[in-house]
Amino acid sequence: MATSPVTDPVDALLEEPQGSLLDTKFAHSSPGKWGVIGFAAALLAGVIYIGAKLSADLSVVHSANVLPFLLLGIALFIALGFEFVNGFHDTANAVATCIYTHSLEPHVAVVYSGVLNFIGVLLSSGTVAYSIVQLLPVELILKVSSGSGFAMVFALLVAAILWNLATWWKGLPASSSHTMIGSVIGVGVANQLIHGRSGVSGVDMEQVTKVFKALLVSPLVGFVLAALLFMLFKLVARDPRLYKAPEGTEPPPFYIRLLLIGTCGGVSYFHGSNDGQKGMGLIMLILVGTVPTAYALNHTVSAKDVQTFSAVSTQTQNVLHNYETVGVTIGDASAELERYVAEKKAEPQTVLALEQMIGDIRNEAQGYGSLASVPPEMQANVRNQMYLTSAAAGLLAKNGPKMTADDAKVLSNYRGYLDRSTKFIPTWVKVAVALALGLGTMIGWKRIVITVGEKIGKTHLTYAQGAAAEITAMLTIWAADTYGAPVSTTHVLSSGIAGSMASNGSGLQMSTVRNIALAWVFTLPAAALLSAGLYFAFNKLAGG
Repeated sequence: MATSPVTDPVDALLEEPQGSLLDTKFAHSSPGKWGVIGFAAALLAGVIYIGAKLSADLSVVHSANVLPFLLLGIALFIALGFEFVNGFHDTANAVATCIYTHSLEPHVAVVYSGVLNFIGVLLSSGTVAYSIVQLLPVELILKVSSGSGFAMVFALLVAAILWNLATWWKGLPASSSHTMIGSVIGVGVANQLIHGRSGVSGVDMEQVTKVFKALLVSPLVGFVLAALLFMLFKLVARDPRLYKAPEGTEPPPFYIRLLLIGTCGGVSYFHGSNDGQKGMGLIMLILVGTVPTAYALNHTVSAKDVQTFSAVSTQTQNVLHNYETVGVTIGDASAELERYVAEKKAEPQTVLALEQMIGDIRNEAQGYGSLASVPPEMQANVRNQMYLTSAAAGLLAKNGPKMTADDAKVLSNYRGYLDRSTKFIPTWVKVAVALALGLGTMIGWKRIVITVGEKIGKTHLTYAQGAAAEITAMLTIWAADTYGAPVSTTHVLSSGIAGSMASNGSGLQMSTVRNIALAWVFTLPAAALLSAGLYFAFNKLAGG
């Protein structure tokens, strides 16, 4: 008797169904000549803007050595490559419901999503960008201009790109957020092992835990909230057309079509404002490492700002003076703070070291007048002092001497001034990330869209299910962006669709759900192992 071949469930997931809705849609939809021309013009304008701004920034760099510029070009290419592949995954999720409910034609939906992503990236605060950077070992951030610093950045980005490409190729909606955090952990652990230490003390595990909680809870929130919203739709909206699968290629009722288009735009916007930031912080590390003269410090901090900063510094020193240990002296304040942020153990001299460093930074800032006036050869040094002091001050508030609420506020306020000087994102970086995301979406969206639209539920997505999933994703990502927590657009939207299907009793394709769950479970450890191995290799090549 002939036996049927065993099919790999992941390969089965990748296999596009015969008569896929997208095949029908593509037969009647194309971007058209003017669409292609418009996109090309927008892309060209963006590239010209980025080139002009980057050229102006680098005009202050006077060096006959071309190596920093070569490294800058390679690193930026890899960083934007990560955002490009990110567009394959996360941005494609936003358009799935719009396409499968016939609210928008595929090419129109992709362009519409790209525009809203672009706006979201441009208007983002940068909080999420630096929440990723804060996961990295401080000692590597301070040495970002060295071989080990470049090894860190390259290992992170290459590992993230490879894993994202692998899961995209299998049609799995994996999380770029999980991938990046796994890569960060891998680099941190590898750095500890290289220096003869064990464990994860080189990684800010409190920040990792905070971020991981957001990534863990958000899919559950997506599932439950979408299920509840779908039930609410059934109670409030009695139009039976909302709960039927689309017939042919006819668009939905006008009002639900507006809702679906609006929520698709909302998810795209908030994706840009949250997920779009994840590569920005690493791009800033690249810029600081290669051309610190131009990017180590925020040159928009004026002389007036420096005067305010000096007053806040003095206030902070007075507060810390109340917590000093009597009779303690300090030699090298910088060395003590580096030890403190690496070991996370306060000693009697730690408070004195922090107070002394705050005074040194204040005196330097007053002497230079503004950050733009800091001599080129001192830019990186001043930045490192500020970054180290901010990290130590944040740690001291948690595991140092018990402070009053008012004193803790003074310390937090001082950190805010430091962070404004070192944690900034130029507009051209946002434009570059937005373009990379948009390009990635327009080139690689189809695989993930098919999985989300056709392979999660056993029945075709209804209008109400699509609206419930999109509203859930939009609200969840908005809340995460408000609190500076990175979440996975992929997991929120996929779980939202699953929740709406379960609420309707439509049934789930468990093979798809299983494979998405496996990708969710294995992404973090796989990315960690990959980045750790790459860091060992790159660090060896760099002579670390």
